[in-house]
Amino acid sequence: MASFRYTHAVVCRIPSSLSTKAQIDMDEAKKQHEAYVRLLREIGLDVIELPPDETLPECVFVEDTAVVCNGTALITRPGALDRTKEIDTIRVVLKKELDLPIIEISDHTATLDGGDVLFTGREFFVGISEWTNEAGAGGVAAAFPEYPCTPIKVPGRKHLKYFVSMAGPDLLCIGAGKEARDILKRMEREATYTYQTITLPEDDAANVLYMNGTLVHRSIEEIPHSFKVFSEKIDYPRRSINYSQLAKISNGLSSSCLLVRRTRHIRNL
Repeated sequence: MASFRYTHAVVCRIPSSLSTKAQIDMDEAKKQHEAYVRLLREIGLDVIELPPDETLPECVFVEDTAVVCNGTALITRPGALDRTKEIDTIRVVLKKELDLPIIEISDHTATLDGGDVLFTGREFFVGISEWTNEAGAGGVAAAFPEYPCTPIKVPGRKHLKYFVSMAGPDLLCIGAGKEARDILKRMEREATYTYQTITLPEDDAANVLYMNGTLVHRSIEEIPHSFKVFSEKIDYPRRSINYSQLAKISNGLSSSCLLVRRTRHIRNL
């Protein structure tokens, strides 16, 4: 089984142009993002920070731009917005700075957002959503043939990883709402492996980060009931962080970083 250990995280600072989105408090959002980056470093990641691009309001959500697994990067094809410039920037960082092999999706009908791609360490689930289609899921399967890859229909205007993420080895983190429960049933029906689950009373608490033996979830002020569940159910290291501003327009914690495991020497930016 693949490990959830990572050496690097690619993040992008928040552009001021994001202020037009969902009544975000930009000063607070930037403070929260700075704390997020510090936390990644405290967990042992070498963080590569990209400068904000004011022409790309959503460039802070770097998760959507690539899928990185076993030292290889699949470049995505976001379906809803023109994020070509953002994709080009990430491609350069992954190829020239991190020296990762790059895979491109050859099917021009494909759409794929990284927020729809859940890697469990054993297999991929790809959300079929407003942003990702069956051809995009096929691109993931072709890029990583060593792992099973299963498309999962996602309702509404959400990504798969809004509803479900990995909270530990073989541990799915899922919300308690009907849409989340339906997704979990589909995943359990199609999964190659049997997973444990931790069910949270607040759906927006389900997007977490598990890396290097530590679970990162949102703060008690944001998710008081789910925070209690984490406290009672998780017996390995946990860190919590306030993500209230960027969470208004994202999947959650995973949206703002691209995690990479890299063992060879990295050239400096």
